Amino acid sequence: MVVLSTTAALGYAQDVTTVDATSEDISQNLDLEAVASIFGESKDLEDFEQKLNDPEDQISNLDLNEDGYVDYLRVVETSENDVHLIAIQSVLGEDIYQDVATVLVEKDEGSTTSVRVVGDVYLYGPSYVITPVYVRPPLIFGWFWGPRYRPYRSVYYWGYYPRYYRIWRPFPITRYRTNVALHININNTYRYTTITYSARVNRLHTTIRRNDFAVKYPSRSYTARSVTRTNVNGTQKRTVAVHQADGDTYRKAGVNKADGTKKRAAGVNKADGTKKRVAGVNQADGDKYRTAGVQNSDGTTKRVAGVNKADGTKKRAATVKSSDGSRKTVAVKKNPDGSKRAVSVKKDSDGSRTVRTAGKTSNSKSKRTKTKSTSSRKKTVKRKKN
Repeated sequence: MVVLSTTAALGYAQDVTTVDATSEDISQNLDLEAVASIFGESKDLEDFEQKLNDPEDQISNLDLNEDGYVDYLRVVETSENDVHLIAIQSVLGEDIYQDVATVLVEKDEGSTTSVRVVGDVYLYGPSYVITPVYVRPPLIFGWFWGPRYRPYRSVYYWGYYPRYYRIWRPFPITRYRTNVALHININNTYRYTTITYSARVNRLHTTIRRNDFAVKYPSRSYTARSVTRTNVNGTQKRTVAVHQADGDTYRKAGVNKADGTKKRAAGVNKADGTKKRVAGVNQADGDKYRTAGVQNSDGTTKRVAGVNKADGTKKRAATVKSSDGSRKTVAVKKNPDGSKRAVSVKKDSDGSRTVRTAGKTSNSKSKRTKTKSTSSRKKTVKRKKN
């Protein structure tokens, strides 16, 4: 049985990742399921390194040093008895390397081989681990425990690369996800787990780990990108990104208000590069309603709704509940020509309504006024005839 898994502290890390809401997260540019898949198809670690950097397959889309080109990924291994630990490192400059992921291959007493792919904490955060079941035992297992095995350490470095390698520019994240999905063997089962490394494996890791870029740029770490933000008014916000099958990125923000209330909002980064913020309901007529509840100091409750009309105009509406039980609705509509019109509707506790329009009298009110005036004139004429 062969096992491989990737997990995160918050559920399914491949689909949901805590990130900064203002930008795409860099960890999305190296799909660890794809890494696990090609690892199972490699005959040895040299072949694995070639598959990681194949300019035709383009498994990686990482550009950590932001030089405009995808980073070369080198492979470095260490082992102890039946444990093999492989580090995947970005080559970022002269003697500058950064671990991006590790692969643990381990054989237990029953000769069952397990594989775990773990994202480095700098890019993926803590406990980002994957454990699948391969559809068939990978060929590389025979190499690890065969007579031809030799510890592997990449000979390539900044400015010196293999002949097959050529540089390429990173793609937009949606295009990368579409491309890399073609290289994930769907016959394997990719499971998520919270199991991380033992003290023994962590000790092995320290002998090959490189963290040069993280030390130089701590502000780009996962922790810095996903930090809980405390606003000056005492509110806190956490952000979560969910990547949908259509390529849109939905970002939900949960806000714990200073008064103990909670508010949920959602933002959408569209696949075409546009951005949209959504809260509330998109109506069938094309209008979009945004709502917020406000508790006033005098005990009244105010409900505010913002409406983006389908015809391009904007409207803001406020419903105020007074302490006597009556309600009042005030709407301000901005017309295409820039003019504004306010409408006040007061609903009394007995159910009656009073409508007032600023700048223009409503048709219903005009009709009532006109009818009353006509009736008054008729009565006056009749008195003169008598």
